[in-house]
Amino acid sequence: MEEEIKKIKEKAIEEISQISDLLSLENLKRKYLGRKGLLREILQKITQLPEKERPKIGKLINQIKTDLEKIIEEKKTSIYSLESKVEKIFDFTLPPQKIFFGHLHPITQVKNEVTEIFQSMGFEVLEGPEVETDWYNFEALNMPIEHPARDVWDTFYINQKSKIKNSKLLLRTHTSNMQVRVMEKRKPPLRICVIGKCFRHEATDQTHEHTLYQIEGFAVDEKISLANLIYTIKNFLNALYKKEIKIRIRPGYFPFVEPGIEIDMRCENCQGRGCSVCKNSGWIEILGAGMIHPKVFESAGYPKGKYTGFAFGVGLDRLVMMLYKIDDIRWLHSGDLRFIHQF
Repeated sequence: MEEEIKKIKEKAIEEISQISDLLSLENLKRKYLGRKGLLREILQKITQLPEKERPKIGKLINQIKTDLEKIIEEKKTSIYSLESKVEKIFDFTLPPQKIFFGHLHPITQVKNEVTEIFQSMGFEVLEGPEVETDWYNFEALNMPIEHPARDVWDTFYINQKSKIKNSKLLLRTHTSNMQVRVMEKRKPPLRICVIGKCFRHEATDQTHEHTLYQIEGFAVDEKISLANLIYTIKNFLNALYKKEIKIRIRPGYFPFVEPGIEIDMRCENCQGRGCSVCKNSGWIEILGAGMIHPKVFESAGYPKGKYTGFAFGVGLDRLVMMLYKIDDIRWLHSGDLRFIHQF
């Protein structure tokens, strides 16, 4: 019993040292020294001991009780002292300072909403690598090394060898780089949406930036038509802007689609009246699209003529401009907090 009592003392001292508030200290005091405390329970067992050992154990219990009471009082004084110092440092009567919380960038806000829209339409949303090979960015998309269309997507090359033979590394110019990557590993039916950052070596103006976000969407199956593409784009724009959006469709050339189209939407900044953003035309180009070229299917290893599909590339930054009526795309990547705090 003597060893048991000493262990109780050691455990109590250890627990007291870890306490930092008065309520916990009071609970611990009751645990060891209260009417139903551990020492009280042992004291009641003394009658079970031989008469010669009773005085010794009783004296030991009383001594431990005295020691613990002293330690508890010292701890209480220490806690009081600490709380007094805190009160001197902080004046709790003063009104609290306003805390400024951050929020999502407008591009991120719209990106999240676009993700939800395409997921609701049955598309799987992916990202893909920003550092890409010449093969997936150009050659697999029907743009061999000598193709003049590469000049339109002039990009930033990286001085590092690629694992693919005769293929340079570069910063991707469009999220279309994921088309062949996905088709190599999966069989139709496919409905894929890729959202990510792209890079182009070009002059900047109100509607062009060297760094931009693009939404790539493509669907592949045995009976996909241009009507499916137009229906998808219209429903996406209506869902994003929460109203009927006027669009116009023009023929357009892109090496990886045939036939190719370009889709403009009515400028939301001026409601089609004409402004500096839409170059006074009332329309702003937001995407290029078309039916996936047979050469792309060939690069992916699909059987010739078995599948059809559509693909489109939407400039996310321009969608943000139209949504929030921003007059210059360069504001989005400026890092100017006066601009960011408006959203």
